[in-house]
Amino acid sequence: MSHDLNTSAPVPSTRRRVLRRNLRSSVVDALAYSVMVGVGETYLAAFALALSVSQTAAGLIATVPILGGATLQLVTPRVVQALGSNRRTVVLGASIQALSFVPLAVGALIGRMPVWALFVTATVYWASALACGPPWNTWMETLVPGRIRARYFAVRSRMSQMAVLLGLLGAGLLLQFGRETGQVLNTFAILFATAAAMRLVSTIYLARQSEDRVDQSSTRVVSPLELIRRMSRRADGQLIAYLLAVQVAIQISGPYFTPYMLGRLEFHYWQYLLLLAVSFVAKFLAFPMWGGVAQSLGARRLLWIGGIGIIPMSALWMISDSVAYLVGVQLVSGVMWAAYDLGVFLLIFENIGRDERTSVLTSYNFANAAAMVGGSLLGGAILKLLHESTGAYMTLFGLSAGVRIFTLLLLWRVTADRRRPAAMEMRPIAVRPQLGGIERPLLAALENGEGEEAADSASAQAAQRLSR
Repeated sequence: MSHDLNTSAPVPSTRRRVLRRNLRSSVVDALAYSVMVGVGETYLAAFALALSVSQTAAGLIATVPILGGATLQLVTPRVVQALGSNRRTVVLGASIQALSFVPLAVGALIGRMPVWALFVTATVYWASALACGPPWNTWMETLVPGRIRARYFAVRSRMSQMAVLLGLLGAGLLLQFGRETGQVLNTFAILFATAAAMRLVSTIYLARQSEDRVDQSSTRVVSPLELIRRMSRRADGQLIAYLLAVQVAIQISGPYFTPYMLGRLEFHYWQYLLLLAVSFVAKFLAFPMWGGVAQSLGARRLLWIGGIGIIPMSALWMISDSVAYLVGVQLVSGVMWAAYDLGVFLLIFENIGRDERTSVLTSYNFANAAAMVGGSLLGGAILKLLHESTGAYMTLFGLSAGVRIFTLLLLWRVTADRRRPAAMEMRPIAVRPQLGGIERPLLAALENGEGEEAADSASAQAAQRLSR
C-alpha cells in the first residue's frame, strides 16, 4: 500500500463531503442508467418486430448500428482534449444518448418508422454510449480512492444489475399487457420516454460529480496499427485477438435469438422476459462463486473455464423449443457467461496501462463492433438465404458453437501481463446493496486505513447479451 494511503490521519471534512457526494451521485447515476438499459436498449429488436420489420433486419438492429457508433466514437480522445475534461465528455455523450430515445418514442406513437430512421437513431444511441465508456473509466479511477475501489464497485455493480433486472421485468410485463389490449406500440412509446427520462437523471448525477484537472501529458495514444501489432507479441494484444474471435462467433447467432423467440416461435412477452431474466439472475448469483475461483486459480484459468463453457450454449437451443427446457439452458448459460465475463474483466484491467487506457479502449470499441457486425452479417446472410425458416435458425446456432471451438486456439496464447503487478487482488466481499448509507462504510474504510490498494476499476457492464 502506498504511503499516502497508509496513514492514520483523519480525512479532512471537506474531502469527506466531496467523496460522499461523488459516491452517492455515482450510485444514482448507475441505477438510472441501468433502468434505461432494462426498459429501452434491451427492447430495440422487439420494437423493430412490432413495426413489422423483417426478422433479419430486427436481428441486425442489435449490431450494425454499433459499428456506426463505434466509428463515430473514434474521435473520443480528441473530444477529451478539446473539452479538457473527461467529465464534460461523458456528460455530453450521456445527454445525446438520452435524446436518442425521442425519435423512437415518436415513431412508436405514430405507429411507423422507416427502417433507415430506426438504424440511424440506434447508431446515434451507440455512438454516444461508446464515447462515454473510455473517459468514464479513466475519470472514475481518479474519483474513487484506491483502497475502497474494489468494495465500492462491487456494491455499485450488483445494484446496477438489479436495476437492469427490474427494468426488464417492468417493461416485459407492460408489453404483455399492451399486447393483450392491442396497445403494443403505445407501450413502447411509454418505455422509450421512461428510458430517456432515466438517462437524463443519470446525466444530472454525472454532472454532480467532481473531477481533477486532466493531465494530457500523462496520456499515451495507441494507434490501431500498433494495437494490431501487439496481437502477436504482447499479452494485451493476444487477449484482444481472442475476444474479437469470440465476438464474431457469438454474433453469428446472438442477434437472432430475439427474432427466433418472438418471430419464429411466437413466444409471449412474458416467456421472452422469463428467459432473459433467468440467465441474468444465474449470472448475478454466479459472480461470487467465480470470484473465489479467480482468487484461488487466477484470472487466466477462470477465462479457460468460461471460454470452454460458452462453446455449446447456442447449440443447446437446437434440441428443444420447450420453455421449461430453455429455462434450464439459460441457467447454465448465465453461469458460464459469468465466468467468461469476470475472467475477461480481470485480464483486461491487468494488461492495459492507465496512461493508454482511453486510447486502447476506444480502438477496441471499434474493433469489437466490427467483429460484431461481421458475425451478424454472416448470420443474417444465412438466415435470409434459408428464408428465415426454423432450419435456418438451427444452422446459425450450430455454426456459432462450431466457430467457438476454434477460438480456443487463440485462448491458448493468452497470458497475464507480467510487466505490471495484477490490477486487483480478489477478496471475498460481503455485498449488501442498500442505497441509503452506502457511502458510510466506504468512508469508514477510507478513514481507518482498511483494505488493499486497487490499482484499476471498470465500469459496470449494464448491457449484457443474455441469450447467446
